[in-house]
Amino acid sequence: MTAEYRKLLIGIVVIAIIILGYGILTMPDNRTTTQKIGDAIHDLDKGPDKAARQLEDRTPGQKLGDAIKDTGDDIKRSTAADQNN
Repeated sequence: MTAEYRKLLIGIVVIAIIILGYGILTMPDNRTTTQKIGDAIHDLDKGPDKAARQLEDRTPGQKLGDAIKDTGDDIKRSTAADQNN
């Protein structure tokens, strides 16, 4: 296999991974109303705003973004608490 074919193969694989990732992150939310309510009840201990998010139709990409934001908020709170001690 020559270097040109190897580069072409790598390019095709990268494009396929990008398309697959986009497809996964933009899939519709297929949960039933009962499942959404159950998820909201489960997240009530995290606050009413996080529980309310579970009632909305959100793509996996939006859920991932929320998880990243929540993790960042948790890190800010824990480092602020450490600085106050």
